Amino acid sequence: MAGPVTWARRAGLFCKRLWWDGAVRRGARAGVVAPAMFAVGLHLVGNVAIGTFAVIGVFCLLLLVEFGGPMRERIQAELGLIVAGAALIAIGTLISPPVALAAPVVLVIAFAILFSGVVSSVLASASISLLLAVILAVSLPAGPAAVGPRLAGWALAAGASLLAIRFLWPAPVTDPLRAPTVASCRALAAAVHAGAARWRGAPGVSADDVAALDGRAAAAVTALRRAFLAAPSRPTSLTTSARTRVRLIDELAWIRDVLERPAARSGGAGSVDAVKDATADLLDEAANLLERPDAPADPLHAAQGRLDAARARMAREAVITLPRDLTGNGRVSEFLSALAPTFRVQELAYAVHLVARNVDLSVAAERRTWVQRILGQQPGGLAGPVASARERALAHLEPHSTWLHNSLRGAVGVAAAVVVVHYTDVQHSFWVIFGALAVLRSNALATGQSAVRAILGTVAGFVIGAVILIGVGTNFTVLWALLPVAVLMAGIAPARISFAAGQAAFTVALLILFNIIQPAGWQLGLIRIEDVTIGVGISILVGLLLWPRGARRELRRALADAYADSARYLNATVAYAASCCDGAAPRAPSDEAQRAAAAARRLDDTFRTYLTERGAKSMALAEVTSLVNGVAALRITADAVLDLWQRDSAAAGDRAAARSLLLHTSHDIERWYGDLAETLASGRTAPAPAPPDRAADDRLVAAVRRDLHGDDGDATSAAVRVIWTADHLDAARRLEVTLTAPARAAERSTR
Repeated sequence: MAGPVTWARRAGLFCKRLWWDGAVRRGARAGVVAPAMFAVGLHLVGNVAIGTFAVIGVFCLLLLVEFGGPMRERIQAELGLIVAGAALIAIGTLISPPVALAAPVVLVIAFAILFSGVVSSVLASASISLLLAVILAVSLPAGPAAVGPRLAGWALAAGASLLAIRFLWPAPVTDPLRAPTVASCRALAAAVHAGAARWRGAPGVSADDVAALDGRAAAAVTALRRAFLAAPSRPTSLTTSARTRVRLIDELAWIRDVLERPAARSGGAGSVDAVKDATADLLDEAANLLERPDAPADPLHAAQGRLDAARARMAREAVITLPRDLTGNGRVSEFLSALAPTFRVQELAYAVHLVARNVDLSVAAERRTWVQRILGQQPGGLAGPVASARERALAHLEPHSTWLHNSLRGAVGVAAAVVVVHYTDVQHSFWVIFGALAVLRSNALATGQSAVRAILGTVAGFVIGAVILIGVGTNFTVLWALLPVAVLMAGIAPARISFAAGQAAFTVALLILFNIIQPAGWQLGLIRIEDVTIGVGISILVGLLLWPRGARRELRRALADAYADSARYLNATVAYAASCCDGAAPRAPSDEAQRAAAAARRLDDTFRTYLTERGAKSMALAEVTSLVNGVAALRITADAVLDLWQRDSAAAGDRAAARSLLLHTSHDIERWYGDLAETLASGRTAPAPAPPDRAADDRLVAAVRRDLHGDDGDATSAAVRVIWTADHLDAARRLEVTLTAPARAAERSTR
């Protein structure tokens, strides 16, 4: 039997969970503020419109949204929502009487609100609140004279909500990605340190120790990726710090993949181990700075300097130790084995350099002054929020974007509901429109499932509310006492119980609310059921008409586009390298890089939709995840090739053989990934991975010997980069083997 201490500990843990529970916090704050503002508008001011828009305003500003980050950023986001909501209420009121004007304007507004969520998670989280504001204004037709009272009610809700956010149970400052990112950096650093110590023969470091640390690093990166994908939209805002930190996800995953490859070793590789240690030190410093952003960045910069020096020393030693005489048996193998350790370590060092740079930029962005933020000054020459928003939006303005599909579907559904309520004699048109919006999902099947849950939840809420109203009657004192409890449950039920439970709780809250405004008893519940049924019927129809096959097909298309664009980008970077071999000054493939990044963003959003879509999945999640991760690996490989040739200039010379060999290999790789894209898009037979080319090494070394062999350092340095570029292409070839099985599973899922 549990003693007093145990019960006290349990009570403490329960209270702690309540404190951190966002749904409980939102419900409790709204339960206090909404009835209070409703009472002020209805009784103190004596205006029904003010009271109605005050209570719905609290729902929009407190119950349906909660912004994260520091208090300053939350207040800024809330102020933006308040201003936007006020503008939408005014517009919705002015266009509400004529349906010929209301329907097309609502279509445009709803699409703009829903599509803007692709730009920022802040906008995505506020979309339902903004839609609710315009829906309420449009569904209650009135003339221009109604704008003032409605905005007064909204202003009443706004003032109370700002005070509640700041002083009434303020949410703790949370960053869902910071802690797992720090843990991933430290776990990867420990694995790199152990690997270097093991190869040096340091005592006390066994192969099992290295394997265990590698496993912990892989688990930490997997947990980070899982946290990143847990939200229905990318958990980043338009702030510079958030935009830079989100890049760490793919970079840390690439570091994990590099560590998982079999290690190469040759004698006398002291500079290789030095680079490994410097790489691990830089990862540790990046984790320290990310965990304590107020600390000085000098240790990170010093670690970057040590890594750069170690990389330069390793490159010089690689040049010096290359065998010059390539005649005789085994000399080709000796030549390549001399570069194998340096390639893997420079690949690792490049990825860690990216991580450190983005952590540095993120922290520098957080430290900007208020004036610098207002002026849009960006650290490190990064694009500003407006340019970033434009880039994100343009990435999804193409026919296969799931976000575009969902935005159009939602906008058409809301506009259709506006038309229906105009030509039907429903008493509460607000619930028709909101019912249509509430159950629209990514495919017709899920829409139907949500519709059933919405109706069942509404029926359950009606039964509960009817029992309450029959027992209470017109006792307004009891109704006012029950209203805060009903609002609290309306906030908790959707997140902690189910969608249907949320519908039931919301129905009870609205039954009580409208019976306070105009007593109608339990009959009001029947009207609500009728209205919601009409709304969900509209949503099912829209779901059937617009992209009825859901996110699965769109995921396949997004994967196909991402692989095709990433392969073209890799081929373009190799073409850039080939031009550098001639000592030319070629144009960097920026257009190809932007297209690959845009396709990757569309894939990320489509993958999130696929994860949150109800119903059985035709492909195992592990196989889908492998295909999604492969895109990031291919794109970062292209980044690494570009960086390799942008860092140093090559001396002019006749290198036709090396250039031809790199381009031929790159074209073959692009062709294979193009075939993979066709497989994913159309369900055709997946291509087999390219067979190992036993003569490729001989041809590569022959090209180096013929075109790049010489006594001058520049020529030999270019030779090293040619070999490393070929190694990057070989990594893309090895990725083909990893992707073949998931691609064939995707092919079977279409049969």
